[in-house]
Amino acid sequence: MPTVEFMGKTFTVDEDGFIDSYENWCEEWVQYVKKEEGIDELNEEHRKVIQMLREYYEKNGIAPMVRVLSKVTGFKLKHIYELFPSGPGKGACKMAGLPKPTGCV
Repeated sequence: MPTVEFMGKTFTVDEDGFIDSYENWCEEWVQYVKKEEGIDELNEEHRKVIQMLREYYEKNGIAPMVRVLSKVTGFKLKHIYELFPSGPGKGACKMAGLPKPTGCV
């Protein structure tokens, strides 16, 4: 598996750039993905989505469907795409340290 170095940390990633293990997630990873996604600054709304994704994954072992993500955060799907331009599956799940979703996130 390829590796990525950022802010003094080395991360092992899969072929799509997702971190190899949920347990290896840290703030440096968030900052790396933020940069890769072209997001200038993370705000409370970004953090709310990331936190919700992590909590849902911890309880269920999978990423939530996008309608569940929208309902729990209170954000419309369009707004989630504004926060994470590559979408909830690629950008938000990647930033949250989740494995690459297999279904519709």
